[in-house]
Amino acid sequence: MTATIPARTGDAERGTLDKAADENFPVAPFFLPRAWRDDLMAVYGFARLVDDIGDGDLAPGGADARLLGVSPEEAENRLVLLDAFEADLGRVFDGTPHHPLLRRLQPTVRRRDLAPEPFLGLVAANRQDQLVKRYETYDDLLAYCELSANPVGRLVLAVTGTSTPERIRLSDAICTALQIVEHLQDMAEDLGRDRIYLPAADMKRFHVQEADLARKTAGASVRALVAYEAQRARDLLNEGAPLVGSVHGRLKLLLAGFVAGGRAAIEAIAAAEYDVLPGPPKPGKGRLLREVGVTLRGEG
Repeated sequence: MTATIPARTGDAERGTLDKAADENFPVAPFFLPRAWRDDLMAVYGFARLVDDIGDGDLAPGGADARLLGVSPEEAENRLVLLDAFEADLGRVFDGTPHHPLLRRLQPTVRRRDLAPEPFLGLVAANRQDQLVKRYETYDDLLAYCELSANPVGRLVLAVTGTSTPERIRLSDAICTALQIVEHLQDMAEDLGRDRIYLPAADMKRFHVQEADLARKTAGASVRALVAYEAQRARDLLNEGAPLVGSVHGRLKLLLAGFVAGGRAAIEAIAAAEYDVLPGPPKPGKGRLLREVGVTLRGEG
């Protein structure tokens, strides 16, 4: 259901944009106006690439590093890559960027009069991922989500020309929820990167040790903790859901898809009895469509 990627797109660019199909929610579905689809895919390309840099998931061969002007000797240094990426982001606003995904973003920034702050927040979040591996409290995690997730929703509102202070507040709740859900789905993968996004205070409350997260299947304490965090995400989605009713037309359906994607993912986690350690529980299309319907009707 994502926008078609032009054949002229380079391999590095196409490989990044293709990942849109794996997200919990539709990035740029077919029913949106073509101009919106193109601009949302440009924003997605930026967000996906900066995450891939921060996670060390760039395509092999070093093409992205070369495009950013990073030497082969430093191509594995994520902080150096992020610095170079941020410098290239600056050229989006006052020059000609080097990376094709940032060149793709430049017309969107100009057409929609986008500010640099949300983009810089996403870079800062990935820089923080290199330096901060644990979060002591839920408030600490929320502060991270303010950088890592909330800018995306703000950019969607800006691209569609629907930003208001209240909509931004509701969008922030939805985006933070989606980030928490993703952390729960990817718990084992994140641990492999020596990252734990479960607040340490909550782990202590549920008597969960880090070693418990490295097992093949989750014990009762881990499941209880995951259920607790999933409920927090569900509450945030419910808090932000009125955003859907505040807009009209095809944007309403897009935002319902975001909320429904989060709700469906939580239901998939619950269906797995909150055991996320064997791999990320993913919802089927049927569950997602049902949740879209529920969200559009304003139920739940």
